Formats: sequence, C-alpha cells, structure tokens
Amino acid sequence: MGERADWAAMRDRRMAEPGAAEAYDAARLAFELGRAVRELRERRGWSQAQLAHVSGMTQSAVARFEAGGTVPTLPVLERLAAALDVSLNVSFEPRDTAA
Repeated sequence: MGERADWAAMRDRRMAEPGAAEAYDAARLAFELGRAVRELRERRGWSQAQLAHVSGMTQSAVARFEAGGTVPTLPVLERLAAALDVSLNVSFEPRDTAA
C-alpha cells in the first residue's frame, strides 16, 4: 500500500508542475486518435503496412501514430481518413467539468 500512496503523491506533484496538465492532455489526445485509427484499420482487416501504403506513410509511422507516440497534423489525419474511407470531423465541445 505504501508504493501506491507514493505513486499517487508523485503523480500529484508532477501534475502540479507548470505545463504538466497540457502535456497530459496532448498525450491523451494522441492516444485516443491512435486508438481510433487502429480500430478503423482492424475493421477493414488491414495490416499497418496496408494502411501505410494507401495513405502514403511508412509502416513505422502508422505504428507510432497508433501507439499514441505522435500528435499528427491535420493533413496526416486527412490522408488517414481518406485511406480508411471515413470523414474527418474536427470540433470543439464543452469540457466535462464533473470529472
């Protein structure tokens, strides 16, 4: 139990540092975008190499993106959407203040 309390305290200290919340949000967004693309790719039965070929990317770039390792530009998202035959929708929504 001590390790868990230590981890929680360290997390709280890190999240209080300047820029930590913004970095966390960027990482969350990258992860969610990557997961969404991976799910779409898998529904089509494609490998990462197939998606890379159709979208004009490398397989390693697709792998990094799907793992949440990169925050893509809008042109990259547009190429992925076109390759996956889906529409790309970018919107602003109110934040959930209850969380």
